[in-house]
Amino acid sequence: MEKIKIGISACLLGENVRYDGGHKLDRFLTDTLEQYVEYVPVCPEFECGLGLPRKHMHLEGKSDSPRLIVTKTRQDITKRMVTLAQKRVIQLEKEDMRGFIFKSNSPSCGTGKVKIFNEKNVPYDAGMGIFAGIFIKHFPLLPVEDEVCLHNPGQLENFIQRVFAFAKSCAK
Repeated sequence: MEKIKIGISACLLGENVRYDGGHKLDRFLTDTLEQYVEYVPVCPEFECGLGLPRKHMHLEGKSDSPRLIVTKTRQDITKRMVTLAQKRVIQLEKEDMRGFIFKSNSPSCGTGKVKIFNEKNVPYDAGMGIFAGIFIKHFPLLPVEDEVCLHNPGQLENFIQRVFAFAKSCAK
C-alpha cells in the first residue's frame, strides 16, 4: 500500500533548521505517524535563505496582514517570505499531498495563535504565520493542523479522518 503524503515543518522531523540552529523533533510524528505517511519537509525560513543560525523574528502589525520583522534590527523580511511562499506552494502542488502539519507558534508556519507584536515589542494580538497563511489560501481544502493539536487524541483522530477522506476524494 502506498503511503499518503503529508507536508510537515522540517524542524518537527529533527532537521536543524530553526532560527537557533536547532530542531523541534516530535517523536510521536516520527516514531508513530510516520509508519503510515510519507513526509514532505518544508522550512520556509531556511528555504528563503535566512541562514543558520538566524536572528529571532516575530510578526508585527495587523492580524490579517502581519509583517515579518527581525526583532533586534527591525528589518522587514515580509516580502522575501511572501515571494518564497508563493513560489513554494506552486512547487508543492506536484507533491500530491493530502495534509500538512505545521510548527505551532512559528512566525512563518504557525496556523493560529502566533503572537503579533506592536512597534513597542509588546504582544497584543494573535494570527497566522506568513507561509501558513499563503499555504492555506492556496490549498483551502487540504487538512492542516499543528503538532500541538495532534497530541490531543480527539484532534489527531479528526485530522487523520480528514486526511483519509481528502485522499479518497482525490482518488476518484
